[in-house]
Amino acid sequence: MLIRTATAEDWPAIWAFLHRIVAAGETYTYPRDMAEDRARDIWMLKPPSRTVVATDSDGVVLGSAKMNPNQMGPGAHVAGASFMVAPEHGGRGVGRALGEHVLEWARAEGYRAMQFNAVVESNTRAVALWRSLGFEVIGTVPQAFDHPTKGYVGLHIMHRFL
Repeated sequence: MLIRTATAEDWPAIWAFLHRIVAAGETYTYPRDMAEDRARDIWMLKPPSRTVVATDSDGVVLGSAKMNPNQMGPGAHVAGASFMVAPEHGGRGVGRALGEHVLEWARAEGYRAMQFNAVVESNTRAVALWRSLGFEVIGTVPQAFDHPTKGYVGLHIMHRFL
């Protein structure tokens, strides 16, 4: 697996799974009917932030991550990140590889910590992955996410020092 900076040419492959994941409404706080132009603006970040893709040996995009300061100004020393793995490529270590890559990037860029603001508590695979990479749930906003089948569930705030 290769993780590299995402290019404009990668967008159609990213959009193909990002659209499906967002439309399912189970793991992201994005509007389920988000337009492609808005999604591209949100996902394809410009420096000093970064968007990457994970590809297989044939160049197939397996997943993507974006990384950026979690806040502006005096909060800019804490990184934030978001991750999506194409559902058909789940369970192959793509999420873990992207997570490790993002943590390495944040350390190299001088961030002191990383924080995820909205990890859906019912997304147990993601919660377990982030815990295994050293993140802790530092709080849960109760009933902050309207899951399409589970109803209102909490959003975890997860954090780890670098």
